[in-house]
Amino acid sequence: MIRRRTDPEEGRAALRAWAAEPAAARRAVLGPAVRHTLELFAEEFPGGSVELRVPPYGAVQAVAGMHHHRGTPPAVVETDAATWLELVTGSLTWSAARAAGRISASGERSDLTEMLPLPGPRRDVRDLETGERA
Repeated sequence: MIRRRTDPEEGRAALRAWAAEPAAARRAVLGPAVRHTLELFAEEFPGGSVELRVPPYGAVQAVAGMHHHRGTPPAVVETDAATWLELVTGSLTWSAARAAGRISASGERSDLTEMLPLPGPRRDVRDLETGERA
């Protein structure tokens, strides 16, 4: 089980603040939104075969597969905060992000196409867009 560093309500609030004005989001919003969604990803896809990095905000190891004991897992995915949040909320597809060079992914299991977007963050942003209370 993933150890939570981000309060879920704080994370959801930061995610909604980012979704309301992505271009205006600053570190105080990006940090909790990214950490919250990384934690959700690791909960949804437990394991240690992929290291998912969103510098400087956080990193998690997730996705079942080959077990390693020390160091970097056999697969690494790295992206910036805006790209990660767009991926988890469904406003950007994995293939479009790869084609645009917004993701660095190497190793077996580093294609997260089938794992994104995440249902919770996608729903939170959709509710914000439709005016529903999240």
